[in-house]
Amino acid sequence: MQYKKLGKAGIRLSEIAFGSWITFSKQIGLSEVKALLHAAFDEGINFFDTAESYAHGEAETLLGKVVKEFRREDLVLSTKVFWGGNGPNDTGLSRKHILEGTKNSLNRLDLDYVDLLFCHRPDLETPIEETVLAMDYLVRQGYVLYWGTSEWSATQIEAAYQIAEQLNCIKPTMEQPKYHLFFREHIEQDYLALFEKYGLGTTTWSPLASGVLSGKYNNGIPHDSRLAKEAWLIPNDFTRLIEKTRKLTQLAQEELNCTTAQLAIAWCLKNPHISSVITGATKLEQLHENIGALEVKAQLTEDIMKKIDTILQ
Repeated sequence: MQYKKLGKAGIRLSEIAFGSWITFSKQIGLSEVKALLHAAFDEGINFFDTAESYAHGEAETLLGKVVKEFRREDLVLSTKVFWGGNGPNDTGLSRKHILEGTKNSLNRLDLDYVDLLFCHRPDLETPIEETVLAMDYLVRQGYVLYWGTSEWSATQIEAAYQIAEQLNCIKPTMEQPKYHLFFREHIEQDYLALFEKYGLGTTTWSPLASGVLSGKYNNGIPHDSRLAKEAWLIPNDFTRLIEKTRKLTQLAQEELNCTTAQLAIAWCLKNPHISSVITGATKLEQLHENIGALEVKAQLTEDIMKKIDTILQ
């Protein structure tokens, strides 16, 4: 496994991370989570990601039951705060919810601290000053080691940096945006100044575009697939994306001898601004396939990258 620093921060993350969104509690239970986390760790993965909203907190509970089987110092654990429940103060980034939500997460995880805490979305109803001060408090109190954002605009992240500077607060370290072959704007355009100015780190999610880039929809939507069960996830331009995915599958098989998923993950890893790519798996075979993307990354020559861009137009 290869490791990268989280931007300019000192902490080092495995380039491939293991996430719990969608899968934990919904698709797999404790025994499967235990087997997958141990297998991931044995392969060198040290970064595990979750959120207070995943399976209404059950994902954190499952992760917490398993991580106690590891030496805490060997792991990088992250969670996210924003959607904590249905009460009037259970959502958003107010000081009240940030503090209470984080402590609830720590209770479910059965941990004294998390390494990374993300503001899961921007809160347009709460002053950024209030959010920055609350995150600063959590870090200084030792509940969190580093804090960051998820799906914030470049303007919002810049504002957080500026306010942290003005208030002498600890600045955000990382952003967790969506990034895959069909969605590139944030990483490749919007955040460029932030990478240069602040050394922003990124832990990206959805490298397979909700499964489209796995290739499993190349010949239609299987009845037992995620898109069959959650039709609202099907993008409006699904047909066009599948046409491109078929061409990527051909490129992966004929020139790289890898799967479509491995090509998609390797392509994300190739970007120097990516600290870690968060992947998911419900089976050991999927986990090992994802990890295989590290070898494919080395095969992504300039010529191959140009061919990929040609397919994507």
